[in-house]
Amino acid sequence: MAVQEALTPQELLTTTRSVRRRLDLQRAVSRADVEACLRLAFQAPNGSNRQLWGWVLVDDPGTRAAMADIYRAGMDHHVAMMDAARAAGDAPPVDTSPAQQRMSASVAHLREHLHEVPVLVVPTVEGRLDHVSIFDQASRWGSVLPGVWSFMLALRARGMGSAWTTIHLHRERDMADLLGIPYDQITQAGLFPVAYTIGTDFKAADRSSSEASIRWNHW
Repeated sequence: MAVQEALTPQELLTTTRSVRRRLDLQRAVSRADVEACLRLAFQAPNGSNRQLWGWVLVDDPGTRAAMADIYRAGMDHHVAMMDAARAAGDAPPVDTSPAQQRMSASVAHLREHLHEVPVLVVPTVEGRLDHVSIFDQASRWGSVLPGVWSFMLALRARGMGSAWTTIHLHRERDMADLLGIPYDQITQAGLFPVAYTIGTDFKAADRSSSEASIRWNHW
């Protein structure tokens, strides 16, 4: 497995970014490399150590193309929903700041090229969360999300990258049907494009505005 120059824990935690435009669409990714990252993710804490997660890894070109179509349909649905909300005055206007424009360009790039990404990963968790209590939701998400983040960190340490996308969940049943996921029993947590990155020189992001979110003893 190709491993980039070792990162310190602080570097790993502060430079694991959402990668879209810098995914290398030309370089193959082996199943062994992705599975090695997953085995590290399996060490993540999870509720009652029940390991209720599942991982669908897709490298078949035809299936990836169909997944990309579902992703795009989910995005079209989301855009239409947001446009309707703005027209009704129920959502803020479109953010036209330079940072948001860069983000939008990055998302558009992934939309256009998702089918070309070497591996697509759909993490899942047992159970449906549609109408359960906040306790059950938090417990179940807490049983898969740490593993997903560990997976992203493991990818970064090996010169690969990903992005946590959820837009296809507007069409979750379609994805379940495509991948054979039992929809009535399993919840999908997202869709993760996996590829080597074009360069590995990612930087820490500006999170200075988050300082205001720190509160001690009381909201």
